[in-house]
Amino acid sequence: MNNYHAGHFAEKVVLWFLRLKGYRLVALNHQTGKGTKAGEIDIIVRKGQTIIFVEVKKRKDCATAAYSVLLSQQQRIRRAAEVFVARHREYHDFNMRFDVVLIGKCWQILHIQNAF
Repeated sequence: MNNYHAGHFAEKVVLWFLRLKGYRLVALNHQTGKGTKAGEIDIIVRKGQTIIFVEVKKRKDCATAAYSVLLSQQQRIRRAAEVFVARHREYHDFNMRFDVVLIGKCWQILHIQNAF
């Protein structure tokens, strides 16, 4: 399995992990589009009145995965979230949160809420 397929498989594993914790899927691999200076959001879920933008990182261990979430990437994800909420008025009154889910050795999963 190459990195591309491993990454998408990891996102699907995390999606099921989040569903088991009571989160509801809003969007998977959401692209904001050209001209927004924002990137892709791996997973968008909601729980109650909170919309959560989730970045998934799979590496050889969770520490390496954590260090791979760079400040520039966090800023792009924030911009993408703002664009998403602006385009989807049903989420205007929701609280926003940014989580990171790290996947390490032997598919160890670490969910960090309010990561940035």
